[in-house]
Amino acid sequence: MAADLRKWESSTLTGQASHGYTSAPMAGSGRDGAWAGMGTGWAVTSTLVAGIAVWGGIGYLADRLVGTDGVLIAFGIVLGAAGGIYIVYLRYGKRGRDGGSA
Repeated sequence: MAADLRKWESSTLTGQASHGYTSAPMAGSGRDGAWAGMGTGWAVTSTLVAGIAVWGGIGYLADRLVGTDGVLIAFGIVLGAAGGIYIVYLRYGKRGRDGGSA
């Protein structure tokens, strides 16, 4: 028991947790398998959907407040889609043009 405690203390002090991970849990494995870009794909998709949902929701609330019929919700959805595309471009689109990361 004392040996296990010393091992745990030394691993926590050096930052080497014994979870069995060789890298971060959501990091790519570095292999070119069928699932290699799945994390990036989900990040892009969720960024776009979140932008549309948030700005569409703000447009809906503004429509209710002002009393217009769907004008501001349409504007919010378009603004959210454009903002999501811009954020995806900033985060993932600049890679590869200069040979390095963004």
